[in-house]
Amino acid sequence: MIYLDNHATTACDPRVIESMVPFYTTFYGNASSNHLYGEIAANAVNEAEKKIYNLINGQHGTLVFTSGATESNNIVLIGLAQGHYQRTGKKGKIVTTGIEHKAILSPLSYLENDGWQIEYLPIDITGTVDLEKAREIIDQRTVLVSVQLANSEIGTIQPIKELAALSHRAGAFFHSDAAQAVGKISVDVADSQVDLLTFSAHKLYGPKGVGAIWINQDPDLLYKLQPIMFGGESGSRLRPGTLPVPLVVAFGEACAICAEELKEGTHYLSLLRDHFESLLKAGIPDLLINGNLSNRLPNNSNLTFPDTEADLLLANLPEIVASTGSACESGSIEPSRVLLAIGVPRDDAFNTLRIGLGRFNTISEIEIAAKLFIKAYTEAFDVL
Repeated sequence: MIYLDNHATTACDPRVIESMVPFYTTFYGNASSNHLYGEIAANAVNEAEKKIYNLINGQHGTLVFTSGATESNNIVLIGLAQGHYQRTGKKGKIVTTGIEHKAILSPLSYLENDGWQIEYLPIDITGTVDLEKAREIIDQRTVLVSVQLANSEIGTIQPIKELAALSHRAGAFFHSDAAQAVGKISVDVADSQVDLLTFSAHKLYGPKGVGAIWINQDPDLLYKLQPIMFGGESGSRLRPGTLPVPLVVAFGEACAICAEELKEGTHYLSLLRDHFESLLKAGIPDLLINGNLSNRLPNNSNLTFPDTEADLLLANLPEIVASTGSACESGSIEPSRVLLAIGVPRDDAFNTLRIGLGRFNTISEIEIAAKLFIKAYTEAFDVL
């Protein structure tokens, strides 16, 4: 099998697994316990935090560990909205885009039903936010702007530095769901001036079940977030509960590996992706590539196969692991809402696959995959 679904999840790096095992078998103390085992666990968590901060240049902020980006996004969106309402007695405006992950759009739908105004920034045919329109939409009524750093289907990278500046000019906070970006491209929260960043370990060769919220050094921001979970003294004010020390240690190790290998890894994935696309285009000249081709994730390829449904194509490719869109929306009978939002015709949207390359893919695999895709497409087209 050739795994090409690294947007959905990545394999856990063996070096990451090795780092976490001792904290299941030997150093298994609770990081909040007041004894030697607890101290060892707490020190391991502190070291992991340093590694995570280093990857995103976030030493001037605070980390809150969660179960993953979905929980992180819910805490940020609902927590900030509820905190604002408690302080002011008013429900304001939250600005986002229509191509966010469901982990953003679903909690925003909940807030909209609760009386908040949700407004969507226009995007162009590459999926990039229209900054001129954003200047008009992000106004003094805006409490929060939430825009993903990179799209999970078409890979488009958003101008979050400019969007953060527009948000701050209006007196709003800026949040970015960076689950697809951290570990794959350079992410610098200090330079971009984001207020809140959310991401997951399992998207960057770490384990499933752990993610984080990075919160800037504004001393008030942490306390403007109303907790949506409550419990004991373990964990943080925003996310009570016992820290999963092995997962946090593994998260840190995954981030350390990404930081060390980022430049080389980005270059490798870009070459791999470009080679794959060139092979496919040679065999399928009418193949379409969606997204911002000059500013997208290095491992992303969103491909429309003319006149052939993607599900049919995959059914004839048992050797290939890929998807037609975000894993959170698998099973839907509708075409990708992301593709429809950027103007891809409905029929073409049904004919589109998302390819996510990863650290462990090889050139040989990519060349085999390209041949298999061309063969399956040719056979499917001949049948039609």
